[in-house]
Amino acid sequence: MTDTMQTSTDVTTAAVASIALKRKVVTAIPGPASQALHARRAKVVSTGVATTLPIYIDRAHGSILVDVDGNQILDFGAGIGVTTVGHTADRVVAAAQRQLADLTHTLFTITPYPEYVQVAELLAQHTPGAWEKHSVLVNSGAEAVENGVKIARKFTGRRAVAVLDHAYHGRTNLTMAMNFRAHPYATGFGPLAGDVYHVPNSYPYRDGLSGAEAATRTIDYLEKIVGVADLACLVIEPIQGECGFIVPADGYLPTLQQWCTDTGVVMIADEIQSGIARTGRYFASEHFNWEPDLVLTAKAIAGGLPLAAVTGRAEIMDAAQSGGLGGTFGGNPVACAAAVAVFDTIAADNLLAEADRIGARLTAGLRDLASRSDIIGEVRGRGAMVAAELVQPGTGATTKEPNAAAVSKLIAHAASHGVLLLSAGTWGNVLRFLPSLVMSNELVDDGLEVLRDGFATL
Repeated sequence: MTDTMQTSTDVTTAAVASIALKRKVVTAIPGPASQALHARRAKVVSTGVATTLPIYIDRAHGSILVDVDGNQILDFGAGIGVTTVGHTADRVVAAAQRQLADLTHTLFTITPYPEYVQVAELLAQHTPGAWEKHSVLVNSGAEAVENGVKIARKFTGRRAVAVLDHAYHGRTNLTMAMNFRAHPYATGFGPLAGDVYHVPNSYPYRDGLSGAEAATRTIDYLEKIVGVADLACLVIEPIQGECGFIVPADGYLPTLQQWCTDTGVVMIADEIQSGIARTGRYFASEHFNWEPDLVLTAKAIAGGLPLAAVTGRAEIMDAAQSGGLGGTFGGNPVACAAAVAVFDTIAADNLLAEADRIGARLTAGLRDLASRSDIIGEVRGRGAMVAAELVQPGTGATTKEPNAAAVSKLIAHAASHGVLLLSAGTWGNVLRFLPSLVMSNELVDDGLEVLRDGFATL
C-alpha cells in the first residue's frame, strides 16, 4: 500500500510540475471535453449551482488552471480569493499529504489534536488587537458568520444584528437575511431570520462623504432607527467583497468601533474575502487602524481546503457555554495542517509584499485604461484585491449609471482568450481581480493586455 501511495503522489506531483506558467489556448473555450462534461453535469447537478465559466479543470499550479481540453487559463479569481498562496502551493500540498497519512479525523471536541491549537495560535498572533484572543474553527465563511453572531448574542444578552448596505455574508438562513441583495441568494428561500437591520455604509465613489460624515450617518441610523438597547453586534466587511470591493473612507471604521465600545455592541470584521494576506496585510482591517472585537476568517486560510474561524476577545469568545460551539468537521486536522502551511508560506515567501507588488501593477494598468475610456468610473482596492467600477459612456461618468453589460462582454472576451475574470457589484458593474500572490509581473501584464483588447471591442 505504501508503494502505491508513493507512486500516486509522484505522478500527481509530476503532472502539476509540468504546467508551464503561461496562458495557452488550444481549443475554443469551452472545448469539446468540457462541453461533454457539462452535458453530463446537467443530468445530475442542481441548476441552482451556477457556473461562471463552464470549463472543467484537470489540474492547476500557481496562477494557471489547466482544463480537460489542455487550455491553460490565467486565473484572476483564485476560487474567489481562496488559493491566495497559489494553486497546489508546495508547502500546503506537502503538509496536507503528511497529515492525511497521520490523522484525518477524530473530532476536536471528542479527542483534540495539535494542529487545531496551532491554527488558533496563529490567528491570535496575526488578527488585529493586542488583547488575549480565543478562536473556534468551523467549515465555511457563512458558518463563521453564524457563529460570530451567536457568540455576540450570548455575550451581550441582546438579539439584533446590524449590517451595512452592499454587504454580503453567505447563503445560510441567517446570512441570507444579512445580505444587501436578496436576489439570487434568498429568492424563494424564506422566511428568513429576523432581527437583522441594514444600515448605510461608506461608499466614497457614490456618496462623496468623508469617513467622519459617513460614520455619523451610520450611527444616526443605528441609534434612531435600529435602537441600541437590543443590538448585539455590527458586522462589517472592511472592504466589501461581492458588492464591488467597496473601500470605506478613512476614519469610518475606527469611529464605528469607538461607538460600539461605548454602547456595548460587539463589532465584527467579516474578513472572509479580504483576510489572510490578500490586501498586503494579514487582515484588511489593519489598513484602516481598525481593531474589531471579533474577526471572521475563511477562504484563503487553508489554501483550498475547507476551514473557517471566529477569533476575538477572550471574554467575548468564552461567553459561549461548554458544548455550545463546534461541529463534526470544524477544524479538520488536514485542513488545519494546510492552514499552518499557508501562514508559513506567507512569511517565507514575503507574500504581503507580493500582494502590494501585484496590486500596484494591476492598479496602474487599470488606471491607464481608465485614462483612455470614460466607462471606468473608479479603480479601487488594497493590495491584490482590486476592482474597476464601470459606468455608462458619455454622461455615465457624471451620473455614475452602472454598466453591467460592458462587464459581461469583457468577461466573455477574456474567457475566450484564456483569462478568467470575475464580476461583482450590487448592479453587476464591477470587474474584480483576486489573483494569487505568486502571479508574476509578466502574467499580470498578459492579463491586462487581453483586457485592453476587450475594451477595444466595446
